[in-house]
Amino acid sequence: MENKTWTYADRYRHIKEVKIRHTEEKRIQQGGFMNADDYGNVPLPEDYHFTPIPADGDFIGYSGWAENFAAMLEIHPIYVDPIEILCGRWGDQLTKYRKTQGNYMDYRNFPEDRFPYDHLKPGIDLYGIDSGIGSDSHFNSDFNIGIALGWGGFLEKIRKYREIHKGDKEKQEFYDAEEKVVLAIQKWIQKHIDRIEEFLKTEDRPEIRATLEEMLACNKNVISKKPETFLEACQYLAWFATVSRIYDRDGAGCWLDQLLYPFYKKDMESGLIDKDKARFILADLLIIDPHYYQLGGCDLEGNDMTNELSWLILEAAHELNTSANLTVRVHDNMDPAFFKKAVSYVFNDRNAWPRFSGHKGMMNYAKNQGVSEKDALERQAVGCGWSAVPGKEFCMNDVIKINCVKVFEVAFQEMMLAYHDAAPTDKEKYAPSLERLYDIYRAHLKRAVKVIADCVEFYNQYQHITMPELVMNLQMYHTLEEGKNISQCAEIYTLCCDGVGLGTLADSFAAIEQRIVREKKLTFEELEETLRNNFAGDERTRLMLSQSERYCQGGDSLGDQWAQRLTRDFAEIVKAQPVAGGKQLVPGWFSWSKTIHFGRQVGATPNGRKAGASVTHGANPTPGFRKDGAATAQATGIALCQPGYGNTAPLQIEFDPKLSAEEGGIDRVAKLLKTHIDMGGTLINVNVLDKDVLMEAHKDPKSHPELVVRVTGFTAYFCTLSEDFRQLVVDRFLDGM
Repeated sequence: MENKTWTYADRYRHIKEVKIRHTEEKRIQQGGFMNADDYGNVPLPEDYHFTPIPADGDFIGYSGWAENFAAMLEIHPIYVDPIEILCGRWGDQLTKYRKTQGNYMDYRNFPEDRFPYDHLKPGIDLYGIDSGIGSDSHFNSDFNIGIALGWGGFLEKIRKYREIHKGDKEKQEFYDAEEKVVLAIQKWIQKHIDRIEEFLKTEDRPEIRATLEEMLACNKNVISKKPETFLEACQYLAWFATVSRIYDRDGAGCWLDQLLYPFYKKDMESGLIDKDKARFILADLLIIDPHYYQLGGCDLEGNDMTNELSWLILEAAHELNTSANLTVRVHDNMDPAFFKKAVSYVFNDRNAWPRFSGHKGMMNYAKNQGVSEKDALERQAVGCGWSAVPGKEFCMNDVIKINCVKVFEVAFQEMMLAYHDAAPTDKEKYAPSLERLYDIYRAHLKRAVKVIADCVEFYNQYQHITMPELVMNLQMYHTLEEGKNISQCAEIYTLCCDGVGLGTLADSFAAIEQRIVREKKLTFEELEETLRNNFAGDERTRLMLSQSERYCQGGDSLGDQWAQRLTRDFAEIVKAQPVAGGKQLVPGWFSWSKTIHFGRQVGATPNGRKAGASVTHGANPTPGFRKDGAATAQATGIALCQPGYGNTAPLQIEFDPKLSAEEGGIDRVAKLLKTHIDMGGTLINVNVLDKDVLMEAHKDPKSHPELVVRVTGFTAYFCTLSEDFRQLVVDRFLDGM
């Protein structure tokens, strides 16, 4: 054995080195690029092979999912690193093995041979809709439930309510499946306990042996009892995060500083831990899987809830100096020193964390029917662009999207076709105009939202069969008590309805108003022709259109006016659409990374964008919208385009501030972020980057293997992204503030 004594600094360095090595191995295993979240999974061994039951992956129902999950955990790799203090990692995901049917959705394996939805496909096609049918997780379980029960407590609860509902065959299957899931998890934890004991047989380094003994005692308790110590609470969180990722990709964490603070305070007072040890435990939790965790915030009276642990969590992520998904909830009475410290990590570490959610904007969630201010307060930022009420809300966030640029294209083509087909005596009646176009656009948007409502209701009928949430059900209210999947018994059904392409859309309407209506430099017929030809041989017109007054240009530009009008009407139409069973839709602007996919659905647009090019991201403006003062103008413009019901329209911003910390760079960035939040902004995903480093890494990804970026709410190592995904970040980059 080596003679060195492992300090915490050595351990942080080791953990990061392993993380970087695993990331490169995963990139190679996955064909060169990953184009998704930087998960905490480790590379799978070459001899690992999972065969679903049945082998074609056609498993459904409570029994089918439980059987396959247990089978996967039975052979899933064990991960114990003696240098760490928590154990467990995931490597595989059950959702990958669902039967592929050549089915309709672009990435979801929904069993439409059993549950066809051909009646919905024409609308999905026409409007470029991501319907959510077949989606997984994307809501938030309540870790307070798990902390109070533990794995053994889950078993007791399952068995108690199975006995209560023993006359109901379907519920018996539900409880049997939930029991099978928990037993499989406990068996997997036991394998880690066995591995720790194997390490202890040969480990002679005193500090590492002491760590292993703590890890062993912790897991011997956690396997069947509720957590009692800070270490045990963090290990429980790590286990749940790991197994929920394996089951169906769930990445929703919790209000971390509030959940863990009682354990931290008790153990600090008893001398069981000190700050250095607590910081290391937290770092290990964050590296095991970068689940989305919230920090800070306030209570209903506006009192700041930041505590000592809030600072320590930021410090833990800083020690790792890698990717993390921490979100600070910013409010009027927040400790300014804590806010500045959080911004300093964005500025200095440049790993795209933390993010910032706006309390003022998020409290608008209470405007939805049946939602209280307490619900809005407790709704936590636990997804790349979304929040959810833990344990109570079924929301399907970030899986339902309307390509609003496609809706515009349908409206424009309908208007022009009606004009061309009109009898000579009706030409004036059907003459194209800006307001006629907008009226048709609104009509089609209403139809698109109706399609969404129908898709949501369809999937809600079958989700408990096609993809029951057997892991997340454990930490939801009413599920185990009633013997139902969360999709059937949630307290709150506020279902996501995100619009995509606001910048492209607003700039297109603005270009029409400026160049056709006001300046009369173009006619609708000429615009139709040049769009049909994708601006071929007409670069002059394309440039003229692209240089119209743009969204986020500031000064009450036509683009800004249109973006605000489009947002108001989008929110109004979404909220006016009823959904069966008393459910309701909630509007937002968010695209994830589907700007590429949605762009390929649409031809050339009046803002000068060519056919097939990406549409704009979420609520973001068109790249190149402004040269000077762009960051401030963008922050202001997006703040004025919040749909206003608690779902986000994130400010996705990447820039090189061109200032050092000593020159006031941190204060300038903090002021920019705080201004956006004070104006009602809901979420800020921010990359502070060095322009030269970004451009070098784009040209040669391997030149900067440690560069982390927040792509569209999720973080990734830049080198793991394909060229078109890297281009998304480069296109949005602002040089200076």
